[in-house]
Amino acid sequence: MSRKSRKNPPQPASPPPPAPATQPSASATGLMNRRKVFIVAMVALLLAFVSATLFYRSEQARSSQLAAAKNQPALASAQSPSFGKPGAQVHIVEFFDPACETCAFFFPHVKQLMSANPDRIRLSLRHVPFHPGSDLVVRILEAARNQDRYLPLLEALYASQDRWVVNHVVQPDRVWAALGGVGLDLERLRNDMNAPELAQRMAQDMADARVLGVTKTPEFFVNGRPLPRFGLDEFRNLVAEELRRAYP
Repeated sequence: MSRKSRKNPPQPASPPPPAPATQPSASATGLMNRRKVFIVAMVALLLAFVSATLFYRSEQARSSQLAAAKNQPALASAQSPSFGKPGAQVHIVEFFDPACETCAFFFPHVKQLMSANPDRIRLSLRHVPFHPGSDLVVRILEAARNQDRYLPLLEALYASQDRWVVNHVVQPDRVWAALGGVGLDLERLRNDMNAPELAQRMAQDMADARVLGVTKTPEFFVNGRPLPRFGLDEFRNLVAEELRRAYP
């Protein structure tokens, strides 16, 4: 082959020059900056919320402990009717009025908690006869303790409450009719109702109620701590919290 007919081999094409980097527009840059500011602000708010929550819980626990210590002298009444194991680590003190409809509603729930936690809960009952005529019922209950019939009588009174309480006022004649079937010696009961020590116990309950600021019933204290808000769930939660603390 002659030199004239020989073709030069094709040369590889040069790569295209790199495209210049596209700069974000001013509006896109502003949007990204706003997003960063928003994220930082949200993180800061979240941290502030968590810190505030932890501080609140810490202060709440501290306040509860102080309240429990302050309330203990007025709650530590050896003369009150008490049920459950004496050495139980969770102590419920209930101020109640036997003519109180809400007290009658709560009582089965208190018993259920005690049955579900045998030997772990002790219950003390304090009498505050706020309803008109309720002091008679309290004296009957206190006198029934001498016959070891306090709890059966209280349950019978709650069960028949709608028959001897009319418009929140106790009807004395109807109270006596509600005592049948409990196994009481009524003559002895009437005599014991006038005992001086019974009047002293009633006066002590009312004095302690005033110290603790009890103005309505039922009012509960669990290991000295009052309910944060009144309600059945709040009561159950407070008892559960004290059970976890006492029996981890």
